Parts: sequence; C-alpha cells; structure tokens
Amino acid sequence: MLKFIEINESSIIPKYRQIVNSIRTALEKGDVKLNDKLPSVNEVLIEFDISRDTVVRAYDHLKKINIIQSVPGKGYYIKKDSEELQAKIFLLFNKLSAHKKLIYDAFSKELGNKATIDFFIYENNYRQFKNLIRASKERDYTHYAIICHFEEGGDEVVNFINDNIPLHKLLILDKKFFAWDNKVACVYQDFEQNIYNALVELNRLLKKYRKIKLLFRKKTYHPIEIKQGFLKFCLEYAYDYEIIDTLESEYIEKNTAYINLMENDLILLIKKIRTTKFQLGNDVGIISYNETAIKEILLDGITVISTDFEQLGKHAAKLILKNEKKHIENPFYTIIRKSL
Repeated sequence: MLKFIEINESSIIPKYRQIVNSIRTALEKGDVKLNDKLPSVNEVLIEFDISRDTVVRAYDHLKKINIIQSVPGKGYYIKKDSEELQAKIFLLFNKLSAHKKLIYDAFSKELGNKATIDFFIYENNYRQFKNLIRASKERDYTHYAIICHFEEGGDEVVNFINDNIPLHKLLILDKKFFAWDNKVACVYQDFEQNIYNALVELNRLLKKYRKIKLLFRKKTYHPIEIKQGFLKFCLEYAYDYEIIDTLESEYIEKNTAYINLMENDLILLIKKIRTTKFQLGNDVGIISYNETAIKEILLDGITVISTDFEQLGKHAAKLILKNEKKHIENPFYTIIRKSL
C-alpha cells in the first residue's frame, strides 16, 4: 500500500491532503479494494519523513468521509468498494497571496469530496511554469486549471500549452486567451474594461484631483490591459495622467490620485504621504487593486477596485463538475472609502 501514497514536496497542497488524495486515487483506479489494510501510521511517517500528526490527520479525514475504518488493535482498512471521483485536478497558480487563497478556498469548497487537487505555484516564472506542466504528464489528471501571469517570457504560452495539455482538459483562470475561444473553459477578468468602468464610477470623486498616476512596473506580471484601460479613461475624460514604474523616487504631488496594484507599493505610498502635510482623500487620493481585510481599516479605509475572487473559484469548480467549456466573465466591483 505504501507504493500508492505519493507526496510531492513541490506541491502547495498540505501533506495530509496528499495522502488522502493518493488513497482516493488508488481506490478509484482499483489499485486498492474493500478490506485492504492501510500502512500503519508509523510506517507512513518513517517512509516519507513526516510528522505523526500529519498521518493521523489524513487517516482521520479518510474516516470522516467513510473511505476507511479503524479496527482496534489491528489498524486501518478500506471501507468502500470503489471511489467515484468526478475530477483529478492539476491546479497551477502564478503566486500565493491572500487573493489567490480566496480563489483556492472557494474552489476547493465548491468541489467538496468530488475531486482531488494537486496544487502548484510557479512564482510568475515561465520556466518553472513549463517544468511543472511537463512533470504533470506523469499523472493522469482529468483537468488542468491554470493561471498564466509571467514577469518575463510567455509569448509562446499558447503554443506550449497546445503541445502539452489536451485542450478538453484545460480550464484557464483570470486571463482570457482569444486563441482558445470556444475550445476551452475559462473564468476571466476583462482587465481593460474593468478598470475603465471602475474609474468612470469613481469619476465624481476623482474630479477633485488635477492628475492621476498609475503605478505599473516595467517588470510585472500584471496584464498590459490594465494600463490600456487606464489610458482610455484618462484620455476620454481629459485627465492629466502619468504611468510610473517605481515609487522609490516618487515625489508626492498635491492634487494627485494614485492607483497601485501591489500591496508592498501601497505600504510605501502611505509612508511617503505621511511625510507630507497632505490630507488623504482631499489633497491626495489612493485607489488600490484587490480587496483585503486590512484595507477596510487602514487610514480609515482605502478605496478598492477588485474582482470577486471567491466567485472566480466557485465558477471554476462548477465548470469542472459540469464538464462545461463556457467562458465566464468574473464580476468586478468598487468599494469607495475615505482614501479618495
């Protein structure tokens, strides 16, 4: 039985879940059967050099979902004749952040016990992205749910994926690729239109400022469409604007509203504003991408524009469970607070 347990050190999935997924996959494939005995807790922890708590937690979860049972004095045994999983999913994110965790948690919750997930992170590195996908071929996944954002490279990502993933198994998250229209499932943001619509909604508050600055770094994984939507708004509504690459050398100007995309930049921006006598929400303004709990209370509230990350995860899970090839535009919203 030990040979059917797989633990991948590169996976973000907790090791106890990897044990659970391994047993469920082996049961589904018929490699283990009713009344087969599982390895003891000691055997598993020694084989994989993991903690006792990890193994116990895995076995307790398998008991909870009625896959195994414990027999006092004898050990753990398979309780089910078979396991019918709707999906075995390779999940690949560009980074692990508070927002990505919302996607994962909603995705996992919506799937429930109907699927197993192997979860990997490539840190916006295109080479690592390709290596993880190539390595995934060793396992028989039913679905590939992938976010494609890279700091460098990735121009030929469509061709790479076409060569390495069967398109009927592919689900693209967050960013839409028109080359795959009507061929693959997709839950996406319309980055250009979303920021444009958000700024139109905020225009009544932006009017108090002379200039709008977007912090959009030259080396970034953020889609260029964000910049395009920003430019579209500024030109149509006749705003003086600037796109800046860094805050480090930025001189905070009065009557300026700043739009930041990353959490670290928001902290630096706030620190710089605090060195001035400017009043936030009057002399200078802040609009921040992506809602987090801290932004609700930081400086009496930071105005946010954000996609609904929980909905993105739920939509993705439903497409997998229904095996649909729909394209779903994820909802985007604005929260107005005192920073503007």
